[in-house]
Amino acid sequence: MLMAEFGQEEREHKTRVALDAFHDYQNGIRPAGPGASDLLDFFAFVDGQLDSSGAPNIKRSDQEVTNLLAKRAKTLHLGPANYCWFLDPSKALCLKLAGPHARGATEPLIGMCDSARCPQATHHAGHRPVWAASAESKKVFIATIGRAQRTEKARLTTELARDERVLSEIDAAAGMGA
Repeated sequence: MLMAEFGQEEREHKTRVALDAFHDYQNGIRPAGPGASDLLDFFAFVDGQLDSSGAPNIKRSDQEVTNLLAKRAKTLHLGPANYCWFLDPSKALCLKLAGPHARGATEPLIGMCDSARCPQATHHAGHRPVWAASAESKKVFIATIGRAQRTEKARLTTELARDERVLSEIDAAAGMGA
């Protein structure tokens, strides 16, 4: 019984997150990340369905939008720094990285997610604090690394550049500028 309630709450939460992302889209706040283009195409389709159905001058209810978003919301997996719209396991970078161990997987491996490269991942304005904190931590670590640890400094510098790129993409997509 408890697991059924938990599952229902999780489905409702994913639907709310998808609905919030769609409302952001309608308000000109776009997602970033490799999967953003596909998600924006889907949102444009949903928007078109809403525009083409029913009488003119009638505001569409959230329930109508929810019905159109329901299938996509079922594919949504929430990571701390991204959303994974897990539509096609063959495109999931985490499963490719896991190799044969992930054969037949029906869900992403969020712990192995490289959302800056996965074609099903999106970054939203709400993910910005996680990326900003990651970038700040790397700056602190880089500043404390001695000359003898060049390899570690180079690795962290590359990761910092990626974090800053993702932050810039989130800011640009959300219309915040840099």
